Amino acid sequence: MKQYKDYFSSGVSIKELPQAERPRERLQEHGPLALSDLELLSLLIGSGTSRNPANKVAEQLLYLLDKTSGDAEISIEQLTSIDGMGLAKATLIIAALELGRRRLPSKRKQIVFPSDVYPLVRHYAGRPQECFLSVSLNGAHEVISINVVSIGLINHTLVHPREVFA
Repeated sequence: MKQYKDYFSSGVSIKELPQAERPRERLQEHGPLALSDLELLSLLIGSGTSRNPANKVAEQLLYLLDKTSGDAEISIEQLTSIDGMGLAKATLIIAALELGRRRLPSKRKQIVFPSDVYPLVRHYAGRPQECFLSVSLNGAHEVISINVVSIGLINHTLVHPREVFA
């Protein structure tokens, strides 16, 4: 079975995907954990334009989200600068991000073993480029934030220490 990210990078629109490979059907069949961030964003976006289908809009949005610091808010102007993203979709994305922030558990996840980090970052595994992540912990080893420090190429990324400590 061909992976969604393979279809995604080939420029195939969601309508052209086989029925079983479409994000909505995969969510229904396998649940939300089976979907990549691109697929989840494609579901939120719904449709794009003839020049920029929903999966391409989702790719550009994911890039914007990755390069924006975890604490910084995304503006409507930044979202509407993406071709195929109008005011309605931009406000939907901002509302979804805010709802996600509000619904996060109040108790922070404590990191005891390296394997405790994996569930927090596994959604980065499906990205087409390698990401260098910084996981910030407090004195009680609770996760404060997870930030994308650098987005690299397919198999490596360049990182300067000042970017990590920023």
